[in-house]
Amino acid sequence: MNYPIRIVGLGPAGLDRLGADTRALLLDPGVTVVLRTVVHPAAGELAALRPAVACDDLYEAAGDFAEVYGGIVERVRAFAGSGPVVYAVPGSPLVGEEAVRLLVAGGGVEVVPGESFLDLALLRTGVDPLARGLQMLDAHALGFPLLLHVPTLICQVDTPGSILAVREALQALLPPETPLTRLADLGSPGEVVEELALVDLRFEHAGLRVTLFVDVSAPGWPGLVRANARLRSECPWDREQTHHSLARHLLEEAYETLAAIEALPAEAPMGEPDIAGYVELEEELGDLLLQVVFHATLASEAGVFGVEEVAEAIRRKLVARHPHVFGDVEAHTAEHVLANWDRLKREEKGRGSLLDGVPAALPSLSRAHSLQRRAAGAGFDWPDTAGVIAKVHEELDEALAADADRTHEIGDLLFSVVNLSRHLAVDPEQALRLAADRFDRRFRSIEASGDVAAMTLEEMDAAWERAKREE
Repeated sequence: MNYPIRIVGLGPAGLDRLGADTRALLLDPGVTVVLRTVVHPAAGELAALRPAVACDDLYEAAGDFAEVYGGIVERVRAFAGSGPVVYAVPGSPLVGEEAVRLLVAGGGVEVVPGESFLDLALLRTGVDPLARGLQMLDAHALGFPLLLHVPTLICQVDTPGSILAVREALQALLPPETPLTRLADLGSPGEVVEELALVDLRFEHAGLRVTLFVDVSAPGWPGLVRANARLRSECPWDREQTHHSLARHLLEEAYETLAAIEALPAEAPMGEPDIAGYVELEEELGDLLLQVVFHATLASEAGVFGVEEVAEAIRRKLVARHPHVFGDVEAHTAEHVLANWDRLKREEKGRGSLLDGVPAALPSLSRAHSLQRRAAGAGFDWPDTAGVIAKVHEELDEALAADADRTHEIGDLLFSVVNLSRHLAVDPEQALRLAADRFDRRFRSIEASGDVAAMTLEEMDAAWERAKREE
């Protein structure tokens, strides 16, 4: 016969903080007490007063935490097979106790609430979570993205590795001098509540009962959204903007971002990172992101949608169009993924043609590339590169043979060259832009070598070749 299992929280400090009923239950000689760990003030005091079974050996023997929690559950239920059991955990059984969750899921368990370190942390920091919000993060799993838009308690900063991970994550968002509050051994005679600068956080500041409190003006994504909203309200220039007045800025920032990307090594992100190049890309991505946020802010004024709806809409789209990741569809190659994407997109949009949705405002090379890719997805494509090369030669001959307006024939030639670039896995827009950049650099080099107007064609050709060799 199985007897009930009661789970008790030992609170944040010693036995003196527990209620009389809880202490009586823990000291009852008729129950078996199982302690998650004796490395806790109340647990250590209890183990000195009565026999208790500790689970610290499971931490030492197990390969990971999942194995530890499973071992604790087995141990507690094994003792419950021969009599009543009290499983005692540090703090509250409802905060950060995976084994408790597993025991409760198995049934036959009563949970006796206990004081959490959270109660003392709120008291020491003076934070009202209802008024200002509050989040608790595990130092071993801070999560991504890291949002610090409300007062934050980073818990279980118990090892040098965890404090290093916390410091690196915070330094990515906050200035080095940002003040943090370190809370250690709350409720004990030797409790510590001290303010530290982020840059001064050291390995020795970690500990089994250490929590860091971070209370900053929202950085990162929430901060950008809030800053843009304030500018829209208080800045004369921002107040005057409309979707149409901002359109050229969106296009400019997109091209500047593209230029920063093209300045990176072709194999990026593989290979040795170009730090200077990535610094430039980071700035340009920020400028581009601001344009997205700004347009969403204007749309929210119209009562249509806000930036969170934009983010959620694209999240849902990504999930819906990647059933091979979020569902049970199989797609083993990039080609399969693209085919699934186009099919799902047509179904969502109710489009009658494969070519619907390719914007007419795209740069001509990009539009031609997209139209060809869509058609190729349905099998309308050359079977190999040889056929495309023959078509390029055919269109070139027709363009040269034309004796009147050659616009049509040159267009066909360019279209066939785009087709060739697609078969060779080259982005034609990027290829032509890079070629234009090369021409720009080399011609400027010719100009730097002398008076172009006074040069012969042979002299300019020689200067061109010198510039080409120098590159």
